[in-house]
Amino acid sequence: MDPRTAALIWQDDGTPRSAQFDDPYFSAEGGLNESQHVFLTGNNLPARFTKGFHIAELGFGTGLNMLAAWRGWQQSDAEGPLHFTSFEAFPLALPDMEKALSHWPELAPLAAPLLAAWPCTTLRLPSLHFELITGDARTTLPAWHGKANAWFLDGFSPSKNPEMWSENLMHAVGQHTAPKGSFATYTAAGHVRRTLAAAGFSVTRAQGFGRKRHMSIGQFDTA
Repeated sequence: MDPRTAALIWQDDGTPRSAQFDDPYFSAEGGLNESQHVFLTGNNLPARFTKGFHIAELGFGTGLNMLAAWRGWQQSDAEGPLHFTSFEAFPLALPDMEKALSHWPELAPLAAPLLAAWPCTTLRLPSLHFELITGDARTTLPAWHGKANAWFLDGFSPSKNPEMWSENLMHAVGQHTAPKGSFATYTAAGHVRRTLAAAGFSVTRAQGFGRKRHMSIGQFDTA
């Protein structure tokens, strides 16, 4: 496990904020609903779930997106385990993750095995095969041998953490996307959309969550 640990600031509303990047980990308006809207609906999930489906994510954070996807998988008719790989430079300490995930008691049965194993790099359960790859994604993603059917691009804001949205990293996302794969992200920043288009995705601006007007979605162009 990478020894670097995320430094958090707990806000008055109970949401965690990154001290490194001065950005919240999830929306105070409803983090689980945000995850559902942006990452699941944005990737047309669970409708696309099939046996062997692989989700990859930039920015594991509190683990909320993974738990939301896993819940969707369990509620679908898909066979076997969901494969989920996340790239994270600054994993949360266990007490912080427990506190963050306590916001959603409905996810507690799914959070329990993750928290019991944390800090972990792999978690293999009948309905989930999870891998956490720690370190700088600009190094770890190009070295990864997998290909994702869907990407959750959930790094901190491009203005706060531009390295997570660089041209080279978005190109690596494209290189590690399966045919007809997709991405979804909360940001609609023009330079992010352009770099994803240059990486091989057809990029569309979609309705954002809550007070955010727009987000971005796209499918990998295999033509």
